[in-house]
Amino acid sequence: MRCVAVAEGPPDSYTRRKGRTREISVATAIRTEELSKTFGQTKALVSLNLEVPEGEVIGYLGPNGAGKTTTIRLLLGLIRATSGRAEIFGIDAQADPVEAHRHVAYVPGEATLWPSLTGAETLHLLGRVQGQVDTAYRDLLIERFEFDPSKRVRALSRGNRQKLILIAGLMSRSDLLLLDEPTSGLDPLMERTFRECVKESRERGQTVFLSSHILAEVEAVCDRVAILRAGHLVEVGTLAEMRHLSALQVEADLDGAMPDLSAVPGVSAVEVDGSRLRCQVAGSVEPLVSALAAAGVRHLVSREPSLEELFLAHYGADGSEEGTPDAA
Repeated sequence: MRCVAVAEGPPDSYTRRKGRTREISVATAIRTEELSKTFGQTKALVSLNLEVPEGEVIGYLGPNGAGKTTTIRLLLGLIRATSGRAEIFGIDAQADPVEAHRHVAYVPGEATLWPSLTGAETLHLLGRVQGQVDTAYRDLLIERFEFDPSKRVRALSRGNRQKLILIAGLMSRSDLLLLDEPTSGLDPLMERTFRECVKESRERGQTVFLSSHILAEVEAVCDRVAILRAGHLVEVGTLAEMRHLSALQVEADLDGAMPDLSAVPGVSAVEVDGSRLRCQVAGSVEPLVSALAAAGVRHLVSREPSLEELFLAHYGADGSEEGTPDAA
């Protein structure tokens, strides 16, 4: 997998090469059409229709078994689709995976590396495979992630092995970064460093497809979010768009008796703890404020739902889902 794109002219015009230079103007990094994968009787992915424009950072969410890793393996051509089509920069990822890989860097949640090689030797080898490395950026990444490239892989902790494959993926400056749980094993400081790198990738015009269980991470860096449920794409959009579909969270401290809110339009999930009221409001908050005014409002706070709350709205309070395994 290697980066072969050099920007020329407008952002959506790139020069890509395979043997010789040729011009291709595209505006879509990833497109899937009715993409499906079945393992025996298990439907791992069902009729996925998703389009990711160039330069976007998209979060791909779902519990274990929802189909996230299956999607990435189909995009990489590592497994064959049961039906449908997947394209990377207009290239059929199933029919021509070698050409598609020229534009991709893939970072898994855990990689099997060569134990006898040092970190520096591993980066050199992976750089040769990728075919193009920004050496100055590689050295900066080594410094940022506080990674010691002189140590052999067998001596590295899980977190340091993850740093190694992250550096290898990012240093290629590939058009598309496919990241599958990329911060697995990293401490909070290194997670923050990773987020900064993703933002820099977006600024360079790279596309980032981020599959992660860390919802705060997705919320911090992604332009849009796609949510899978048992192999089906159930929601896709910006956080602002998704929040409009969910209720506002309201918490109030009252001086007087707790009013009856059962008939107030849009109010649900009412919880009362002494003089404190918690509830959700869909639509206008004016009817709720009017109902509370008679009781004397001492303190009132309202907030939009977080990505975690939006996610749990699809999966229940514990986030569980009896989905299908991501791989057979």
